[in-house]
Amino acid sequence: MNILITGGTGLIGKALTRSLLADGSTVWALTRRDLLPAPVTKGLTLVHWDGRTPSGWGELVSSMDAVINLAGEPLARWPWTKAQKQRFWDSRVQAGQAVTEAIRAASPRPEVLIQASGINHYGLRGGPADESTSPGDDFLSRLTVAWEDATKEVEQMGVRRCVTRQAVVLAPKGGLFPLMALPVRLFAGGPLGGGKQAVPWVHLDDVVGAMRFLLENERTTGAYNLIAPEAVSNADFYRILAKALHRPYWFPAPAFLLKLVLGEMSVLVLEGRAAAPRRLVEAGYRFQYGEIVVAINHLGL
Repeated sequence: MNILITGGTGLIGKALTRSLLADGSTVWALTRRDLLPAPVTKGLTLVHWDGRTPSGWGELVSSMDAVINLAGEPLARWPWTKAQKQRFWDSRVQAGQAVTEAIRAASPRPEVLIQASGINHYGLRGGPADESTSPGDDFLSRLTVAWEDATKEVEQMGVRRCVTRQAVVLAPKGGLFPLMALPVRLFAGGPLGGGKQAVPWVHLDDVVGAMRFLLENERTTGAYNLIAPEAVSNADFYRILAKALHRPYWFPAPAFLLKLVLGEMSVLVLEGRAAAPRRLVEAGYRFQYGEIVVAINHLGL
C-alpha cells in the first residue's frame, strides 16, 4: 500500500511507519520538523509541511491508498497558557482541514482515512463511556470534537473514515507517560489527588495494531475507542508502576499542589473517566496488552 502519514515523526507515527515498512508498504511521512540529513530508509520518504495547508504535498494524495492523520501538538507541553491551548487547537484543526482539502482535490482519492482523536472526547467525569456516549463540555472534549470534525467532510467524498479516540499511550519514551512516571522514578510515587480517578491507557503496540486493523478491515468505519479493555484507577496504576520501577509507593500527592504546579494541565492526572473499546472488540480486534501489569512490565522500565 501507498500510505501518507501526517505527524509521521511523532511517537505513534514512527512506530506505525516501522510496522508498515516491515510489511512492504511505502510511506510518505509529513513532518513540521526540519529535514536534517538522515540515513536512507527503504520505502520511506520524509516531506516537510507547514501543518496548515496542502502546499508542497497535496498532489501526493492522488497516488495514496490511505491517509493517516496524526498531526497535533502534544498535550504534554507545559504550561497550558492561552497561547499554548490555541496551538493545541490550531495544530489539529488546521491540519485536518488541509488533509480534507488535499483529498477533495485528489483524483483518484484514497480509499480510507484514519483520523486520530482523544479518549477525553467523553469528558473528565462520569460513568464508563463507550462510542455511543455524548461528548463532554470541557476544553479537551471540545478539542477532540473540532479535531474529528476537521476531516468529517471526506465521508461525503466516498472515503471510508475511521476515528481513533486514543488513551494515554504507554511507551518508554515519548508522549505523556514518561512525565507521569517521573515522580515514581524520583522516589516520590503515590496516588495523585484522590487516586480514584480512572487512568485511560493503551500500549503503543496496540495503537499500531488497532490502526493497522482499521486500515485493512474494509468494514470498519466511524469512531473507535483506542483504549485497553482493563480499567484501572490512578492509585492502582501508580502502585503497579512503582513495583515495576522498584520504587516505594508513598502517600498521595495533594490535588491542590498539583494544580498549583501544573495549572490547568493538572486535569490530565487529577481527572479521568473510564471508557471501553466496545466497537473495536466487536469488530474483531484482539489486544496484545489488555492488562496493565503485563503492559507496564513489557516496557522494560
